Amino acid sequence: MSATDSTAYPTVPLQPMAVPAHEALARSEAFHQVMDRRRTVRDYSTAPLPEGVVESAIRTAATAPSGAHVQPWRFVVITDPERKRRLREAAETEEREFYAHRASAEWLAALAPIGTDWRKPFLEDAPAVIVVFEVHKGPDSPRPYYTKESVGIAVGLLLASLHQAGLATLTHTPSPMKFLNEVCDRPQEERAAYVIPVGYPADGARVPDLHRKGLDEVLVRL
Repeated sequence: MSATDSTAYPTVPLQPMAVPAHEALARSEAFHQVMDRRRTVRDYSTAPLPEGVVESAIRTAATAPSGAHVQPWRFVVITDPERKRRLREAAETEEREFYAHRASAEWLAALAPIGTDWRKPFLEDAPAVIVVFEVHKGPDSPRPYYTKESVGIAVGLLLASLHQAGLATLTHTPSPMKFLNEVCDRPQEERAAYVIPVGYPADGARVPDLHRKGLDEVLVRL
């Protein structure tokens, strides 16, 4: 029997959703209406999160498909105020350098309508910050495959789950990110990919007046 023979490995019966055909579009449209209200939020309330909601969202994120089913992700949840302070200070050090020296004029012009700068108060204000790491080959972890793609899909599910729970998020990607290993006490084989504040929007929070591309701009039929 060859090592690639599918009969050499155990299987289980698929348990499909079994959505009636006449309900499929309505369910899809309902999900779109919820997700179309999702916005990146930079102003957070310090109100506590509902018990267990972050853990539930991470469980959902961990259902994502991954290359060879290696599941190369780690979700570090930071709620300790001192740890969040350290995170903000380190992130703002990198962001000052980015806005002053690393970013091109074209990049800064693209960011201008969003209103971002080196200041990242949301890293302290939000009651929780999830730092998502890619897990690469190490003493206790196998070699991953399609790591960035796998982690990116998981983060998409994470954001959707948190939004469904009525929580706001932001995907912060400081560069470089190596400082996050020290802040989060993670080994070298784990590489930070996303920093995601989680919480309720502050009273009176506002977001840029942006518009998403229409379906005719993103869909191609062949």
